[in-house]
Amino acid sequence: MRLRQGLCVLGMVGGLFGAGCEKQEPPTVPMDVPAVPPPTNTVPREGTAAALPPVHRVLAVDAGVRPDAGAGSSTLAAEPAWTTEVVEKKRGEPPSITLRSVRTGTHEGYDRTVFEFEGPRLPGYHLAYVKTPVQDCGSGNDVTPPGKAALEVRFNLARAHTEEGQPTVAQRTLKPALPSVLELERLCDFEGEVTWVLGTARRAPFRVLELREPTRLVLDVQH
Repeated sequence: MRLRQGLCVLGMVGGLFGAGCEKQEPPTVPMDVPAVPPPTNTVPREGTAAALPPVHRVLAVDAGVRPDAGAGSSTLAAEPAWTTEVVEKKRGEPPSITLRSVRTGTHEGYDRTVFEFEGPRLPGYHLAYVKTPVQDCGSGNDVTPPGKAALEVRFNLARAHTEEGQPTVAQRTLKPALPSVLELERLCDFEGEVTWVLGTARRAPFRVLELREPTRLVLDVQH
């Protein structure tokens, strides 16, 4: 009897000791923590990759465009080189692309001529210094631009008139009298070819840029 009572006492003491040493669980973290917004300039992942960090998208600055190039961006990957040699890009996708305007202006160190076209792409082009006189393709008359050199700009699969035959650039001759570009004259708008010639003060280096929105070919001639 005494042995049985002793065992009961020991059991009660052990139970009390175990209850006093029981490890308490830490409080749980609530799961409704507000989501942290992704960084700016990122693209969220979708589908099975949604749990991964967002993909950073670097917004590249357009290359080959000076701050004074106007609105729009360039299709060139690097600053174009200055040259006095032939610059040519062939394109043969019909139909002909319509020339909408021609304008000029001067900047520090160079004069700029802009040929603006309709639509999202440029026609093919060929730029080169040529001997004078040059020939008007409509009348066949010789044309001698002012200055000591003539820079010809020829567009292929292009036109400078509407479906009704009205010119899209009203003036055939422009006389900006800039430091380098003295005069521009349209020589041809016939059978998919549009040609302009620039009378320049000298055989100066030039560069060509392709710009978009709107679509433009930009020609810079050094002073």
